[in-house]
Amino acid sequence: MNSKRTAALTQQLVYIGPALLFFGITIIIPFVMGMYYSFTDWNGVSGNVEWVGLDNFKQIFTNDSAFAQSFWFTTKFTIVGVLLTNLVGFFLAYFLTKNIRARNWLRTIFFMPNVIGGLLLGFIWQFIFIKGFATVGEATGIPFFNLPWLGDEVTGFWGIIMVFVWQSSGYLMVIYIASITNVSKEVMEAAEIDGANRFQVLKSIIVPLIMPAVTVCLFLAISWSFKMFDLNLSLTKGGPYRSTESLAMNVYNEAFLNNRYGLGTAKSLIFFLVVAIITLIQVRLTKQKEVEA
Repeated sequence: MNSKRTAALTQQLVYIGPALLFFGITIIIPFVMGMYYSFTDWNGVSGNVEWVGLDNFKQIFTNDSAFAQSFWFTTKFTIVGVLLTNLVGFFLAYFLTKNIRARNWLRTIFFMPNVIGGLLLGFIWQFIFIKGFATVGEATGIPFFNLPWLGDEVTGFWGIIMVFVWQSSGYLMVIYIASITNVSKEVMEAAEIDGANRFQVLKSIIVPLIMPAVTVCLFLAISWSFKMFDLNLSLTKGGPYRSTESLAMNVYNEAFLNNRYGLGTAKSLIFFLVVAIITLIQVRLTKQKEVEA
């Protein structure tokens, strides 16, 4: 009996051992080391690491206006980005599950921006905002195209939002399409026979039945929004005057540009805790609203 258990344990280790080892080397060990460095004043280069305790966290909460500003920007960006990305992704999915000609082509077109890397996508849109919009504005005189895109706090914020939604909504669209197509046709037909209109079917049947997909899409959108870095770097670099600097960029600048690795890892630890708490609350709340057909 013991030999069978040993053989089964050995077999399990053979299958999952390499994955666990790789996970530990790439995720667990760096995370634990980051927690340690958050309590030091290490500059990321020298071998001299001095323990400073909670000094980094005291400085962040009492004497770091840039972190507070980036936190507020990221919070606004997350709220707007999550709402718009999910709304656009859901309604694209809703209309592309109808009997529309060339809907497969449209699905491919809307998903394609997600395939392009964030940095490349940001530089493409930077050219569009600076050169393309200016050219269209001169030709048409439409005020929208003559706005100081990427050169102002307000328009810079909405510029990043536009690109983020354009890139991310196609991915969520695929998840919503898969969920909507699995909604029982008999249930929707019964509702229509009872006199329900399209909006009532959407509100009372489709949305409640796809809540598992909503849970996943909200989770993804929240994590993407909070971790947004590449678009921020390529579009505005946090400017003007750090008014569009995300939390991820603030952590990067602190650790790798200012050579304050200890302070940067302390910020990243706070960042991790905030994202973890928010996503856990979101998953718990949306899970409670899931129903079965």
